[in-house]
Amino acid sequence: MSPTSPQVVAQLRHLIYYHLDNNMLQNALFTAGRLIAHDSRSPEATFLVALCHLRLGELKAAYEYSRSAGSRGTHLGCAYVFAQACHGLDRHYEGIRALEYSKSLWVVRNSWNKHSESLRRHLPDAAAVYCLMGKLWSSYGELKKAVECFVEALTLNPFMWDAFLGLCDTGAAVRVQNAFKLTPERHSIMASSINTTDLASGTEEDLPSHGPLRSQPNNQSLSGLDPFSTKGATSAGFADLFTSGTSWFHRNDDLLLNGEVSAMEGLETPSGPVVSIDADSLNGAGIPGNNEPPHAPSRRNRTLQGLGLDLNLDATSKSKPSLTKSRTRSRLEEDTAEALGMSRNVVAPASSLSAAVGERKRSASGQAPPTAAHTHAIDPTVAPQRRSKRLFNQIRPTSSKVPPSTSSSISGPREGRDPRGRAQATGTRGRSGTSGSTVGRVVSGNRKVVIEADIDLKESAIASKNATAAAAAAAAAAQALATNNEIARREEAIRWLLELFKKCAAGYYSLVHYQCSDALQIFNSIPTVQRETPWVLSQMGRALYEQAAYTEADRYFVKVRSIAPTRLDDLEIYSTILWHLKRDVDLAFLAHSLCEIQRLSPQAWCAVGNSFSLQRDHDQALKCFKRATQLNPKFAYAHTLQGHEHVENEEFDKALLAYRNAISADNRHYNAWYGLGKVYEKIGKYEIAEKHYRTASGVNPTNAVLLCSIGAVLEKLKNPRGALLQYAKACELAPQSALARYRKARTLMNLQEPHLALAELKILKDVAADEANVHFLLGKVYKILSQKASAIRHFTIALNLDPKAGQHIKEAIESLEEDDDLELETMRE
Repeated sequence: MSPTSPQVVAQLRHLIYYHLDNNMLQNALFTAGRLIAHDSRSPEATFLVALCHLRLGELKAAYEYSRSAGSRGTHLGCAYVFAQACHGLDRHYEGIRALEYSKSLWVVRNSWNKHSESLRRHLPDAAAVYCLMGKLWSSYGELKKAVECFVEALTLNPFMWDAFLGLCDTGAAVRVQNAFKLTPERHSIMASSINTTDLASGTEEDLPSHGPLRSQPNNQSLSGLDPFSTKGATSAGFADLFTSGTSWFHRNDDLLLNGEVSAMEGLETPSGPVVSIDADSLNGAGIPGNNEPPHAPSRRNRTLQGLGLDLNLDATSKSKPSLTKSRTRSRLEEDTAEALGMSRNVVAPASSLSAAVGERKRSASGQAPPTAAHTHAIDPTVAPQRRSKRLFNQIRPTSSKVPPSTSSSISGPREGRDPRGRAQATGTRGRSGTSGSTVGRVVSGNRKVVIEADIDLKESAIASKNATAAAAAAAAAAQALATNNEIARREEAIRWLLELFKKCAAGYYSLVHYQCSDALQIFNSIPTVQRETPWVLSQMGRALYEQAAYTEADRYFVKVRSIAPTRLDDLEIYSTILWHLKRDVDLAFLAHSLCEIQRLSPQAWCAVGNSFSLQRDHDQALKCFKRATQLNPKFAYAHTLQGHEHVENEEFDKALLAYRNAISADNRHYNAWYGLGKVYEKIGKYEIAEKHYRTASGVNPTNAVLLCSIGAVLEKLKNPRGALLQYAKACELAPQSALARYRKARTLMNLQEPHLALAELKILKDVAADEANVHFLLGKVYKILSQKASAIRHFTIALNLDPKAGQHIKEAIESLEEDDDLELETMRE
């Protein structure tokens, strides 16, 4: 017999997820092909095939398979895979529209803190979808909508690090303190996840409906349906049998409470022999020679508890205070008889039932019950039997099973029967002995003894119930304490993680906004174990690079290389640091190492291009940078380096194109804006150059070089006061910047402020003592101040530092001598 279709589908899904979890993608794709062939109309099968193609990097195949259900938003998995494929294929709006169409499927999903080693969700939740939508909107150019999506993702899941990076890349102002904190909503999600994930089994919502990860059904719940299972005969199963409307127990209980005796006439009873169990014979009460009265049986409620019934003797009397005394006493007698071992009730035959309606009533044995006079003659102390008791004795349920030990009593006289033909009563109610005691006789009417037995039994039941309740309360308290402890431990761990993420996020946010000093301070506050990791060290190296502290930045990247020799991220920055340090050997070694690690990475080709650029081989450098842009068209830094090489070759049109491509890839890439300004400055378009310089300075307001560039353009636009303001800002941002201070001093000299210029140059002399231009400018200042000796001394130092500029320096010295001759002639006249 071939297996049914659902069984095949379930097994195929199990296999696909098994291969995906073990990163055996080709196996998963092959199995997914069998699934879609077997169930071609299922969107779940389409989703699995598309997911396999997506993980294999086959974006077009994933796009085609998921387009049918994904573009219409009818299946969340297909829509998510379709949007990811659209993001990789630059079809951003199609992906956004698919996610919008499927919004009703994911907007209420939240899987944060609900994943474990045994449970996972293969479909995305709202935070993941919002993060993907943010990326799509950002690539589409709608930064405002991208920011909204990233904020929603971080609100739902504070550990959505990718959303935070995307938010920073858009340039939005973020309150990092509010992004990484444990809100009441997140605390409630964490508490619920502990109850559903760790302290309980997975629910059907946790796993995909009809999916391969569906949790197996509880064997205990199915054991009652299995005829070969012994687990079906549980107390819960019997309780279910006795809660139906046809249960004799409840029908009789309602009957006694309501007092409707006539309702018994319609009660169906089986015909045939009736079996009675003699409790005395089981307890040894009927053994000859036993002259001592038998001991009372142990008070055990196992029979009724095993049936799943709650024997509460107080419940009836407390809940029905309006009952008469006779009804209450008959109810107590009924409960006492059942609690003392009557595991199988006996029902009178139909003849006795019909006789019960008439004047003469018969006992369960078929004999006429003793009359009150006869009973009184046997035992004068016994009162006549009450009518309620006689009714109860006549209506007892039929047992469907006849024990073998009692089968002989059907055809012959039973053991323990009275010689007079009266059946001996069971348990304590009918026990008789040679001592002449009247305790517990059924027909004796000894109400005092029965009530005392009932009270003892009630106390025992209450004590047992209280003990059970106390044990249950203790177990519940222990469970609650364990849950609270687990919640406290998890909350402490999550708070620690949020604090760590907050520091990393604050440092990265400061770095993205080029507040490099703050970023370094925040990164240094991270615990040492977390700080000495490749990502943090790379960010610290980048911060020092932005401050033009190339030597210190080199030390951080060397440490990164020692910790993670195969890491590629940010190493294009390291190659530029080595270019600025003029360390051609180290740069060539870095390029060779990166090519061995990953030859098809843009970082490797950027390092190779920088190495050729340092050797003044700009054509080879251009080829390398072009290769990097081919490998990753969104790699903005490679476009910028390509533009720099075109500027060196004075190919300004190609340089403009390269810089614009970089800006298209990353609108906040200030290096490309600076390159555009430099090209326009070289071709004499100073107004446009100033505009691009200011745009770059708006992205990176802490860069002194950009401010100096703005000042230089303003000087050419005949605005020395504006240029002086830019140079002053640059000196405040970078007090050790020789370029900013030199241009500030030169502008002060042009504005006829020689004393202020001299103060700046004295500071600059300590910063750049070996710079010929500094000493040459000092000589000119001293010349204006008529300090000829100091002027000649600095002119001579400048001539020694830069012999190539000797002609200009000699002219300055000669002009100084000419001024002396002119002064002598003036004095003679």
